[in-house]
Amino acid sequence: MTLADNNNGDAIVVRELEKRFGAFTAVDRISFSVHPGEIFGFLGSNGSGKSTTIRMLCGLLAPTSGEATVAGYDIVKEVEQVKHAIGYMSQKFSLYEDLTPFENLRFYLGVYSVPENDWAKRIDWVLDMTRLAEARNRLTRELPPGLRQRLALGCALLHRPQILFLDEPTSGVDPITRRRFWDFIGRIAGEGITVFVTTHYMDEARHCGRIVMINDGKIVAMGSPEEIVRGACPGKPDADLNDAFVALMSGRGQA
Repeated sequence: MTLADNNNGDAIVVRELEKRFGAFTAVDRISFSVHPGEIFGFLGSNGSGKSTTIRMLCGLLAPTSGEATVAGYDIVKEVEQVKHAIGYMSQKFSLYEDLTPFENLRFYLGVYSVPENDWAKRIDWVLDMTRLAEARNRLTRELPPGLRQRLALGCALLHRPQILFLDEPTSGVDPITRRRFWDFIGRIAGEGITVFVTTHYMDEARHCGRIVMINDGKIVAMGSPEEIVRGACPGKPDADLNDAFVALMSGRGQA
């Protein structure tokens, strides 16, 4: 039986996934699963293996060993199907700043091979959902960071993916914009889209139903935010996710 046959309906299934670069092991035989419609946090310090894992799950990097399915597709054997089933928003703004939001959306509809007769409906849907209708004809480079962030997310959702990967999506924006962004993420998950997110903000991680923490390529904790805090900081009733993160990244945690 293949992993795809035995995924219990999960949106993402990872089993013994490993990535080595020469003698260096970036991701060390990790295993976890993500439920459909879940907001799933993937946390770790810089160099912990987060980005390498995401690149493998998005079909951008082949694993050294192990296996994984994303939306039921094998990340090695069915790479193109994986890419069409997901949306991806990187921490670096990657849209065309000399185009308007409308023009960026129209460009990405072509990239995602959305049928042209659906373009007008999809553009209106994204502009309404992201509250960018009034800015649709402004140059993207003139938009404030919060609107640019919403536009990037809207482009990632244009083809209505089953799973959305967000890599440090709120880096560099103010706390109010971050809070509004997470309200928006909650609505997306409520519509059944699975959200896989990395963040360095522990207050954001509290919005996740479950979290995996990774350090030096290995999973060091897995569970709800509350479970991770209790496991990493036993006997400390006032501990929070920040305390748990520091303990686990320094090797002191017990989760």
